[in-house]
Amino acid sequence: MPANITTPGPSPHAFAFTRPTTTLFGAAIFLSAFLLFSLEPLIAKIILPWFGGSAAVWATCLVFYQVALLAGYLYAELTTRFLAPRGQTTLHILLLLSSLALLPIGPPLRWKPGVSSDPALLILEMLAAAIGLPFLALSATTPLLQAWLAAGGETAPFRFFAVSNFASLLALIAYPLAFEPLLDVSAQRWIWSAAYLLFAVLAGAAAWLSSGAAQRIPAQYPPSEKIPALRKLAWFALSACGAMLLLSVTNHIDANVAAVPLLWVLPLAVYLLTFVLTFGARSLYTQGVWLRILAFALGILAYAIFNINFVEAIQVSVPIFLAGLFACCMFCHGELNRLRPGARNLTGFYLTIAAGGAAGAVFVGLIAPRIFNGVYELPLALCVTALLAFALTWLDGRWPLRALWIAVSVCMVIVLVRNVRAYRASALSLRRSFYGSLRVVQSRPGPLQYRTLYHGVIAHGEQYLLPPLRRRATTYYGPDSGIGIVLRECAPSPKRVAIVGLGVGTIAAYGKTGDTFRFFEINPQVIDAAQALFFYLRETQAHPEIVLGDARLSIERDASPPFDVLALDAFSGDAIPVHLLTREALAIYRKHLKPDGVLAFNVSNNYLDLAPVVRELADAVGYQAVLVRNHENDDDLLLAADWVLVTNNPAVLGNEAVKIHSQPIAPRTGLRPWTDTYSSLLPILKTPPAR
Repeated sequence: MPANITTPGPSPHAFAFTRPTTTLFGAAIFLSAFLLFSLEPLIAKIILPWFGGSAAVWATCLVFYQVALLAGYLYAELTTRFLAPRGQTTLHILLLLSSLALLPIGPPLRWKPGVSSDPALLILEMLAAAIGLPFLALSATTPLLQAWLAAGGETAPFRFFAVSNFASLLALIAYPLAFEPLLDVSAQRWIWSAAYLLFAVLAGAAAWLSSGAAQRIPAQYPPSEKIPALRKLAWFALSACGAMLLLSVTNHIDANVAAVPLLWVLPLAVYLLTFVLTFGARSLYTQGVWLRILAFALGILAYAIFNINFVEAIQVSVPIFLAGLFACCMFCHGELNRLRPGARNLTGFYLTIAAGGAAGAVFVGLIAPRIFNGVYELPLALCVTALLAFALTWLDGRWPLRALWIAVSVCMVIVLVRNVRAYRASALSLRRSFYGSLRVVQSRPGPLQYRTLYHGVIAHGEQYLLPPLRRRATTYYGPDSGIGIVLRECAPSPKRVAIVGLGVGTIAAYGKTGDTFRFFEINPQVIDAAQALFFYLRETQAHPEIVLGDARLSIERDASPPFDVLALDAFSGDAIPVHLLTREALAIYRKHLKPDGVLAFNVSNNYLDLAPVVRELADAVGYQAVLVRNHENDDDLLLAADWVLVTNNPAVLGNEAVKIHSQPIAPRTGLRPWTDTYSSLLPILKTPPAR
């Protein structure tokens, strides 16, 4: 539920306003909305490394935000309904004072998790304990202040909607474009906390003025209208659909692009913008126009997800899904505005859409990963959108639109069924957890039959089924790849190798008798798939070991002898956990690496140029960084792969195969070494390839 959705409170007391008082209220409303929507990406960025960089972290955070906004609205509703003006202001001042105890904002380190296959509930508990009171105070302040404004005789309280919405959008835009590139997390926390202290002073002053100036005069309300149950159901369904669209599009972008706040905030900003445009003083929603735009948008999105292997450059794929989200949410929120009741019933209206938003978020963020073995939420949300449009046009009785939405609804159902069947086609196994969706598929029988593990839409390993081909290293790990050259020609024998990210265990194909290959994997379902459905771990000559948990934390705690090679290959649907590419992470790797050892980073990525990031880290500690690139070969199941080798070992740097396949690492303007408290995606975005 967005910050601008508010309602006049039913307090039977009024007071006169002066211009300075109104300005004070406006400043408090602006700051509350700005802080609310800047807190969301900040906290998610802080806790992301604690949970392996999974895209599901942001989805779980969105669930918390939707539910917490509902709680804030309930708090404002109940206090204005059941408390006298002085009781309202006293209670809110106490809430503001209590929330100051949690500054500086951010979860304490004791909340860092251990090994967990599904940390969603832990994230919700941590957010409630660490930011619950400030979030409640921020989300409740705007409706409370506007209720006091309306009760005090303010003739145009709705003008503060624009103030709140502008502040919310400004925060969402400013975070990825200004705060994240320029400030580390520590500075962001302190600046946010100082601004929150200022907000508490402003909101407390507004509450004190409201309490002191209150006069007992009866409030005048228009007569209440009886709202049909079907209309209330439409409110709930439209709001739930909007939240489902927000989270499902966000999940798709996060899982298939990168799990970083720059992309997290874009769907949320689009979602909020549609509220601004539809609930503003001059709504931009016209049903007939937007129903036609919606039909076109659903068609584009259906095309993008009809083929589950649809992959485009970030500058193409992100606008497609954001534009589709915009059109769908304009319909949902425009219809909400069209169907809203009179002023006397606004309280129930806003409470209903708040409940719908929370329900949609809970379904996508918490329920769907537990009941679905594939990622079906986006086609399901599109199907629900089409069915809602069909239902509303059917009730309006216009046959051209009825016919259109009968056809569109049928198409969306077909897309949903096709999406489910596509995930299941040739699938030996479908698994889903907090960390993502896994699918194992098998090609047609024959001497070259093979199996593939997909994480999202990205292949994370392939293996031939028949010997001797199944002993070959494939995909990103072929003989001419960076890691293949190091393990074949440069590493000692016997050797100790650490691998961050198990996949199907392909790197174990290079193991020899006496070698130790230790895999670090955060997702237990990946381990199950690699051990049960692939042969690399079972047939390697080396001694394979698997450590379950976040790789960085596990390596930091590792007490075994140092490694000759440490390979980093931790993907989640092409999302790179940023915390594995920081200066502090490099210090941990070096501590567990022999002096002449090799760090090998798999930087193959459709959207992000990660090689310069690795080079910046290597330069900072006096190491050499070499980009080794091999080309795709479909006949041998080899994919084009980019590996950056970080070492000072002359045997590696002078190796002929390394020299043959090495490529220059082009510098990136504005890039500086990433740390645990600083990282920015902007300097390393790839440009779309020519088509």
